[in-house]
Amino acid sequence: MRRSLVLAGAAVTVLGLLTGCSAGEDGADSGKTTLNVAALEGGYGRDMYTQVIQAYETAHPDVDVQLQISKSIEDEITPNMKAGRYPDVVVLGQGRKAALTETLVKDKALEDLTPVLQANVPGESQTVSAKLIDGIIGNLNTNPYGDDKTYLMPMYYAPTGLVYNKGLFEEKGWEVPATWDEMWALGEEAKKEGIALFTYPTAGYLDSFFFALLADVGGEQFYTDVMTYKQGVWQTPQAKQVLDIATKLLSYAAPTTVGYANEQDFTKNQQSILDNKALFMPNGTWIVGEMADAPREDGFAWGLTPLPAVSEGGKRYITTSVESVWVPSAAKNKDAAKDFVAYLYSDAAAKIFAQSNAIQPIKGIVDSLSGENAEFYKVYEDPSVTALVGGFASTAPVPGVDIKATLFDTANSIISGDKTQAQWQTALDDASEKLRQAGG
Repeated sequence: MRRSLVLAGAAVTVLGLLTGCSAGEDGADSGKTTLNVAALEGGYGRDMYTQVIQAYETAHPDVDVQLQISKSIEDEITPNMKAGRYPDVVVLGQGRKAALTETLVKDKALEDLTPVLQANVPGESQTVSAKLIDGIIGNLNTNPYGDDKTYLMPMYYAPTGLVYNKGLFEEKGWEVPATWDEMWALGEEAKKEGIALFTYPTAGYLDSFFFALLADVGGEQFYTDVMTYKQGVWQTPQAKQVLDIATKLLSYAAPTTVGYANEQDFTKNQQSILDNKALFMPNGTWIVGEMADAPREDGFAWGLTPLPAVSEGGKRYITTSVESVWVPSAAKNKDAAKDFVAYLYSDAAAKIFAQSNAIQPIKGIVDSLSGENAEFYKVYEDPSVTALVGGFASTAPVPGVDIKATLFDTANSIISGDKTQAQWQTALDDASEKLRQAGG
């Protein structure tokens, strides 16, 4: 990345307290330290973790790393954590529906990983901090309490914008819209050919869309005001303009979008891009691996673009997804856990992760990319585009209030006609005010 990241808040906490104390097997019978690692199996797959663990164990024969990986890892580890059996290392970012990471942040149940930044990467002469790109540490995603202590290490980073089929655009002679007026014109042209302008896997994927749009419309201060629940922020002209654009775009959504926008069928919405049934979809670099084996039209090639500018030549933001690795403060083997986390930033580990399209925020790594990854990360080279990192600020939980669901999930109801734009705006204003009063 060629410029510092825009910093914002962490996601809203929505779950209650986790209880329990340290417990677990330490590998005493074998003379080894058993390190329990839990990871979300996302679009990057699981093989990369197996390979990294194998490389680590080869260099550290006194450590036995046990991997627990799942697409719903929160459901598997939360009951054990409540019973006091904590993993030593967890690879799981914020923004997930279960909000496990946010819960431990709120409960101050994470280990301070600042010493990891100052430590040398195992087997290398550089510190972890020296290898990381500028701006990736020191924001409320990594330092959630607003101080100089880092509790969540940035594991992977990825631009998230609108993905599309470059091959189709070349075939049709279409230009990727640079403004929203051009987007609407393209929507009408595509409609004549039976192609929808827009779809999304699930409404949750609209986070990258809305965060960038908020900044595009009102600038970084307006984005921050929304993220921190400034009083009346959803009653402003800028907020109405955001919802005007979103509502109009949703009117161009593929008819199958809402029906498939669930955890079981979301890949069918993604498939509509490969089948040339829809033009644009909010997503990130992991889509390449996630749909690697899916059928596609001849000439298909992944492309990624920021949202169109609100005005011609206007500044554009691209939401940057940062996934985290952290250590529970109740973990049994915290020293070994910190050493393993430091190893995750080694050249050897970074190479393995990159082969699965999981790109770490390490200096120089983008220069080594090829194929779709090189194309995706090239978005940061555009001087009119600024990376945006962050999300809603943490507050005390408010029963019945989930502003992310109000902002993102309501898109389904806008498409179906069950709710109006005015109702959407009112609901957002109400949720934001309740969270402001709760300590936003």
